[in-house]
Amino acid sequence: MIKRTFAHLFLTFVLISCHEPTAQAINETEKIDSSSNTNEIKLHEDPIPKKTKAEDIVLVKDLTFEKYTLEDKYEYNKKPREFQWDKIKERLAYIENFQKEYNDYGVVSNYKNKNGEAATVQPFERNEYKRLTDTLGTERYQSAPLYIIGENKPLLYARDGSLVKILSKDDADMMKVKGLTNFEGEWEIPHRYVKSIGDSNTFKQIIVVDVTNQNICTLEQEDNKWIVRSMNPSTTGRHNPPYGMKTPVGIYVIQEQKPKMFYYKDGTTTIHGYAPWASRFTNGAYIHGVPTADPKAKIIEYSSTLGTIPRSHMCVRNASSHAKYIYDWSKPHSSLVIVID
Repeated sequence: MIKRTFAHLFLTFVLISCHEPTAQAINETEKIDSSSNTNEIKLHEDPIPKKTKAEDIVLVKDLTFEKYTLEDKYEYNKKPREFQWDKIKERLAYIENFQKEYNDYGVVSNYKNKNGEAATVQPFERNEYKRLTDTLGTERYQSAPLYIIGENKPLLYARDGSLVKILSKDDADMMKVKGLTNFEGEWEIPHRYVKSIGDSNTFKQIIVVDVTNQNICTLEQEDNKWIVRSMNPSTTGRHNPPYGMKTPVGIYVIQEQKPKMFYYKDGTTTIHGYAPWASRFTNGAYIHGVPTADPKAKIIEYSSTLGTIPRSHMCVRNASSHAKYIYDWSKPHSSLVIVID
């Protein structure tokens, strides 16, 4: 009787073991199901783009403009100069990263205050040119006011040519933007100061101006590489009040082009000459060819002052054939100018 009872109990245990999972088995099953559900959810999520780092940028030289080409490292006046490729890679990585997001792009636009003088920021300062600036040194002239969101209070100025992401256009007078170049954060800005350039732009053509080494290069993105197209001497702006100003460091959108950019003699409204093949990127700063001292003169191809020291009013002087190369190769509102120091 005892043997039969034991055998019965043993058989019952085996049957239960075969048909009912243990607590450990239940827990493992839950883990598998949970993992399966998590994977299923992840498959339906949008992948987060990998952030590009400077070391990820691949530069390849394939020059399509070969006049006056400089080496990676060279000398001027027995002092070393170079193309700052590491710094350039940092800027290119930044440009790649903001383009990985959806952006409704706009360009801050107020050349010669054509959209009205910007409101006075508080607090403000005055510079050596006796012009009103914000606390970061950006002048009111040719700039746009940045308002703290929800407040009727302009705090900073955004430079002409700066690129923004348009966040909202609902308000009749103001739009909400995020600074992509030259200023950070989210702000409100009057509609009239922003030119909308849409959400389909891709910035694959870049001009880099180096105000320290007085050189210029052009780069074009193809697949996952940046192709160096030219490496030339240039001459940038000189701090020389009341007329001469440094070429401002930053990232700007090429906004317009002129086959001849006529300019006035300092302090007058008399046309003194012209600069050929001019591409404007911020305020009155153009990338252009060698200027003439006569509005009727023929184009001057080259100047011995190129690549030496800053001496222009704000513009970036090039050999005229290189300026034409940029004029023909770049695209307004789709090409960027990076100015580094």
